[in-house]
Amino acid sequence: MLNLENKNIFVLGGSGLIGSEIISGLIRLKANIIIIDIKKNKKYHNHKKLFYHKFDIKKNSFDKDFKKIINKYDVIDAFINCAYPYSSDWSESSFETLKYNSLKKNINYQLDNIIWTTNLVSKHMKKNKTIGSIILLNSIYGILGNDLSIYKKTNMRENITYSVIKGGISNYVRAMCSVLSSNGIRINSVCAGGVKGSVAGVSNRQSKQFIKNYSEKVPIKRLANASEIAQPVIFLCSNMSSYITGSNLVVDGGWSAI
Repeated sequence: MLNLENKNIFVLGGSGLIGSEIISGLIRLKANIIIIDIKKNKKYHNHKKLFYHKFDIKKNSFDKDFKKIINKYDVIDAFINCAYPYSSDWSESSFETLKYNSLKKNINYQLDNIIWTTNLVSKHMKKNKTIGSIILLNSIYGILGNDLSIYKKTNMRENITYSVIKGGISNYVRAMCSVLSSNGIRINSVCAGGVKGSVAGVSNRQSKQFIKNYSEKVPIKRLANASEIAQPVIFLCSNMSSYITGSNLVVDGGWSAI
């Protein structure tokens, strides 16, 4: 049975597209939810079992700020990282337009900071002898190359930096599995396929042409809803996934199967 009642679940990036759906699911399961984000999730901020901490992962003081937040709590039963910080030129990260400074900046915002916040959480859990779970939001582009045909007749392009970051997450999960398992700490990522909604640095939603291109390629014939990514994340928080660690769980509507 999936039981997270009164468990302390930390969600870094809990106000975003997928983060909001994760919060919704955790509320139904009566968890204690600690949202860490640059902005409040207005939809849920009055919920009695939800606690909000303002946090900007782009700030130079992020290490000190993050430690201060997690040290307020003795127990971290699960830590979910679905934050998605990026620079103003994120949409220019294709092979043809990528700039070196942009590459460095975004790897720092996403990969470096994912690794460091996860390390800090892991040490906190280990120190307090917490048997818990860590889940990182990932992408099918962390295990596959891009199919460039889905961008035809759209203003979207492949994103080299994104693929590098997601590939790093995939191997980080494997490495940390061997480090943390003896302490009762599980770590996994969820490799999401295309999700219906906003496109970072491009627009508030995908174009009809992109949706058509993508849907023709995926066996289920559509993009995922954010809730369909949130549900496996919540599953990995629970004891129902107690024998799953070091895994990059693919949730892609069959994209990677063919």
